[in-house]
Amino acid sequence: MTYASLSQDPDAALAAALANEVRGVSVATSGSSGEPRTACLGSAALRASANATHERLGGPGRWLLALSPERIAGAQVLLRSALSGHAAARMRPGSFDPGVFAEAALAARAETPGDVPLYVSLVPTQIRRVAADPVAAHSLAVFDAILVGGAAFPREEAPPNVVETYGSTETAGGCVYDGAPLPGVGIALDGESRILISGPVLFDGYADGGDDGTELRDGKRWLRMPDAGELADGTLSILGRLDDVIVTGAFKVHPAVVERALLALPSIAEAAVVAVPDDEWGERIVALVVRAPGAGALEASALRATLARTLPRYTLPRETVVVENLPLLDSGKIDRRAARALALSSPGGPRARDDA
Repeated sequence: MTYASLSQDPDAALAAALANEVRGVSVATSGSSGEPRTACLGSAALRASANATHERLGGPGRWLLALSPERIAGAQVLLRSALSGHAAARMRPGSFDPGVFAEAALAARAETPGDVPLYVSLVPTQIRRVAADPVAAHSLAVFDAILVGGAAFPREEAPPNVVETYGSTETAGGCVYDGAPLPGVGIALDGESRILISGPVLFDGYADGGDDGTELRDGKRWLRMPDAGELADGTLSILGRLDDVIVTGAFKVHPAVVERALLALPSIAEAAVVAVPDDEWGERIVALVVRAPGAGALEASALRATLARTLPRYTLPRETVVVENLPLLDSGKIDRRAARALALSSPGGPRARDDA
């Protein structure tokens, strides 16, 4: 038996996996840390993830598909709906639009029995755009839970039905919800604060047969995640990707920490923090930001002063580039390679610098 490819026909691939006609599905990773690879996920891992999600959320329900089903987050929406016995609701084809989302959300709620929960998975960019739309924002309230994962997200601004998720393609999607692992999932940290994950949701390996990024500890298989984290009383906090760490002067800065602080400001709708070479500091922190509707000019010195209330001085962006949209990968995550290139070669857009 082999693995059915999600890229060719997601519905058929998942149906074959659930019927045990194939070993599982093969799916491309996001490519956020380099070239995408093809991960092989067994049927048991897919089921374990879907069932654990429903257990955490309070029961099976119907899902609205707002993500690409060729990626694991979107595929899980179809899988969870199938296991719940409810066909997934779907948005009209095309690029994501808050109005179209609201229309689909309200229609899905109207078509779904009142005793059946309604769920959706979104990336942070999507939920921020819906929340900022005065007409579409109310549609978020029709969901019993909104799973949000894939990038920095300010929880203090989130609707009460938002559940922040963490995971990867190799873990069959999100496996840590609001800092707590799903049933059956284990989390740990190694000596450099790298996050380790174990449990029945792990993938079988990569299609290319290369190193699968796992290790055995006390007879248990653990996946080495690319991110650093902190564990306090069993709750996991994500610091950010280890290979995205910016070294400026003698300090290490996790971009995700700065991004969360930027996104908490009412003047900023979207943000990405990257590093560019600097003769004095080694690397200079640059913030790419999308202004919130109605926001005025963004001054680098004023931005630094505001961020300094909650962040150490060495983490503050020395340069701010205002852009219309952030470069994104197909998965909805920030394309950091493109963002760095934009920070280096973007003389056309509004730009502010503070060397203080």
